[in-house]
Amino acid sequence: MKILGIETSCDDTSVALYDSDRGIVENLVSSQADLHHHFGGVVPELASRAHLVNLLPLVDLVFKRQNLQLQQLDGVAVTAGPGLIGALLVGLSTAKAICFAGRLPIVGIHHIEGHILANALAAPLVLPAVVLVVSGGHTEVIHVRGVGRYERLGGTLDDAAGEAFDKSAKLLGLPYPGGPELDRWAGRGRPGRFHFPRALARDPRCVFSFSGLKTAVRLVVEDLPKPLQDQDVADVCCEVQEAITDVLVDRLFEAARHRQVGAVYLAGGVAANSRLRARTTEEAARQGLHFVPLEPIYCTDNAAMIAYAGWCHFVAGHQDDLTLDSFARAALTSWR
Repeated sequence: MKILGIETSCDDTSVALYDSDRGIVENLVSSQADLHHHFGGVVPELASRAHLVNLLPLVDLVFKRQNLQLQQLDGVAVTAGPGLIGALLVGLSTAKAICFAGRLPIVGIHHIEGHILANALAAPLVLPAVVLVVSGGHTEVIHVRGVGRYERLGGTLDDAAGEAFDKSAKLLGLPYPGGPELDRWAGRGRPGRFHFPRALARDPRCVFSFSGLKTAVRLVVEDLPKPLQDQDVADVCCEVQEAITDVLVDRLFEAARHRQVGAVYLAGGVAANSRLRARTTEEAARQGLHFVPLEPIYCTDNAAMIAYAGWCHFVAGHQDDLTLDSFARAALTSWR
């Protein structure tokens, strides 16, 4: 079975092909980082317009590289949401056109489900499991009983962890995108020079809060002599990363303990953070839980995860029709 995947939820245009006999055979991503760099963040209207320019050439390239004809596809999977509504509509409209032309089935994939199932591209999933979905727009913990069976255990009360990384990097004058830059600078930092809050550390709920951390970083940066010295930047980055990682790891493994699962996973763009990966690996080994870190390419937005998730839906007999609509916000729910 060959499934074409399309992902345009934010600022990365991506097209992939999943072959059930060979796995992911194509995963093309066109980044808009240079476009949004000048604004220090994603501009939704510009993102939508860039998708219009980039998407069809990527689809054509996948077909050419795989010597593929439209009638050889078994279906199309497309991100339906959540995300930037204009960006999502570009991907959805293109997917519908392909399906209409080829008389192919279509399925809309929840973006969070795509990130969760991306872990199956690294190694077979060990289920049930608890997954920490952490990115610039999401920070939540999901209990995955099986593919298509999800329970949200909790999430952030204000800002996402990825947004806290990005805003802290911006306060320090680091270039966009800030999260990966902060990760690189943190490796040169000296632990212990600063202390940042671990909000809700004693709260029994599975919840997160990062708004206070951003304020604390701003106050520290304002008090430092200007211009900032490299070691100052590195030290702040180190402690920001520790503060965020402490909370994320604590909540992930606390949820795993309560649900008595045999595996934990990371998903989303922040899953590429080196410190979070290392801390999760160490704690999983200590507690005897299965954990395999994702390849970085599958942490950020990509169509490979959408194509694979689509295959899971089609195999289970679940699909949509051409009335499928996009959505900017919606919780991940079970469909099985």
